[in-house]
Amino acid sequence: MIDAAWLPARAWRAIGSRRIRVTGHGLLVDTVVDELRQACARFGGEVVRGTGGDPCDLEMSLGGDGSLGGEGYELSGDETCTVLRAGQPHGLLYGLFHLLRSDDSPATGVFRPAVPRRMLDHWDNVDVHPVMGQVERGYAGGSLFWRAGEPRRDLARVTAYARLLAACGINAVALNNVNVHATEARLLTDRLGEVAELAGVFRHYGIRTHLAVSFAAPVLHGMSTADPLDRRVRAWWESTTVDVYATIPDFGGYLVKADSEGQPGPFTYGRSHADGANMLADALARHGGVVHWRAFVYNHRQDWRDRGVDRARAAHDHFTPHDGTFRDNVVLQVKHGPLDFQAREPVSPLIAAMPDTRIGVEFQVTQEYTGQQRHVCYLAPMWSELLRGAHGPAVADSAAEFVAVANVGDDPFWTGHPLAQANLYAFGRLAWEPGLDPAALLDEWAGLTFPGAPRRLHDALHAIMDDSWRTYERYTAPLGVGFMVRPGHHYGPDVDGYEYTPWGTYHHADRDGVGVDRTVATGTGCAGLYPKPWAKIYESPDECPDELALFFHHLPYQHVLSSGVTVIQHIYDTHFAGAREAAEMRERWAGLAGTVPPAKYERVRELLDEQVRSAEEWRDQVNTYFFRKSGVPDARGRRIY
Repeated sequence: MIDAAWLPARAWRAIGSRRIRVTGHGLLVDTVVDELRQACARFGGEVVRGTGGDPCDLEMSLGGDGSLGGEGYELSGDETCTVLRAGQPHGLLYGLFHLLRSDDSPATGVFRPAVPRRMLDHWDNVDVHPVMGQVERGYAGGSLFWRAGEPRRDLARVTAYARLLAACGINAVALNNVNVHATEARLLTDRLGEVAELAGVFRHYGIRTHLAVSFAAPVLHGMSTADPLDRRVRAWWESTTVDVYATIPDFGGYLVKADSEGQPGPFTYGRSHADGANMLADALARHGGVVHWRAFVYNHRQDWRDRGVDRARAAHDHFTPHDGTFRDNVVLQVKHGPLDFQAREPVSPLIAAMPDTRIGVEFQVTQEYTGQQRHVCYLAPMWSELLRGAHGPAVADSAAEFVAVANVGDDPFWTGHPLAQANLYAFGRLAWEPGLDPAALLDEWAGLTFPGAPRRLHDALHAIMDDSWRTYERYTAPLGVGFMVRPGHHYGPDVDGYEYTPWGTYHHADRDGVGVDRTVATGTGCAGLYPKPWAKIYESPDECPDELALFFHHLPYQHVLSSGVTVIQHIYDTHFAGAREAAEMRERWAGLAGTVPPAKYERVRELLDEQVRSAEEWRDQVNTYFFRKSGVPDARGRRIY
């Protein structure tokens, strides 16, 4: 049985009991009608098509002067009739899901997405990779699309997934791992039929399909070079792309990770990233496709003793010289932070530094560094802070689109942890409207997922989830310093796990202090890469927000933060508090027995046991490490091992 997530049958009651008229034609209009007919069959309503006939209490139609755009819609009406008008079928589909999540009196007005593309990147492998498994950084089971090298063809489940994505506003998916292996490379050529089959499902919900491709694909298919300025290479990409569009006419485009963590790229041939991206963009342009070119490029073989090399500024250094040189159909895909999806880091300085380049800001819904979907960690508050610029430049001001790494798999609950469904839902909604309130989004998700549930369930979910990201931050790496995780799988504490490795992920703790000096005056200069006033704020240890203090500064343990406590006391206090809050989450959930389906209740209960255990392990290891480094005891006299 497929978990309905935020589209259970009961959520359709208010719509399915109405008389509804739908006018217009097209594939997505047919999808809207199918959804409505299923709801009306359950709850006694009726769907009619075309104009004329008896009055209806919900009128849905296409038309207008084009002002609504391709995905926008307008809601109007009174207590007797709701009117939903869209300029294009996409808008009709999104308007339907708006009505689904609304109460009996939906807000009227015009609704349009903030950005034209809201995309999910899957990191699914066709074959089971010996190190990364079926889904790289996947914490919800195997791939929805492939199993042991063969297509799953479970199209009912893919259809259910496409419905979920459309209901929260996602309109593009990349199906396979950005770390393209040999089998995945064949998806572009002789296994393209598998992609076409999946694209046919997603198309019914307004979602365009993209593929991750290897920059070295021509070599993998028998050529001697992948040089982007070689005419033969360019011809190979043009010919291959023609074949792709002949098979999938609405194909979205290519996703590329190049010159990064061992992946091939244009540097091999002495070419720039603009050369590489533009070659692919030229092949795609006449078909309406785009290139998503990831900016996650840094030296992952650096000398840990060399404090002049800073992974946090690498993407800025690589890409800013090429601003304005990328084709119009290139999207530079930039991780929201300068390191790697940590629970706390500043906005990437690259996002605001390339005004003449289309920037796609990348988030990570799969919880690689935020509990791996074994911990409750509602990420919408973190994303909201980044989008509105709480502690740095506002991401929403510079983003041309939003992208996220998906967190789903073949797990019965889609996301491993049932409460992690809220992160996928919230990403889609924030990508559509970045100013939405995370607490209100949690209400939306809970109201859809548990329709008719008692108020105490909603209250408990807020108590558990609203502050869960900050709880996770409290018991893990402090003050923005990052990492401190076990190498490889990245789960659980290991304070020095990456400290002497070539990956560039250091905390530089010694007997006198902790943190990375990224100031212009004495450090790597990363603080100076930000626009005013943030460069000045980050440069000063007194003005820098506490949350980022150790990201930008190496501070003495007795340095007094703006909160009024010392660095070392902050470490002790937050780690004790975080472990206590995890235990309180478990207690709140225990009181919900009988209010949620038993299987979901048990899964969450088991995972909260693991979260409490892990939080206590983090508390004890981090506090003990810094007590031994600093020699400073806890001012409150608590036991530190």
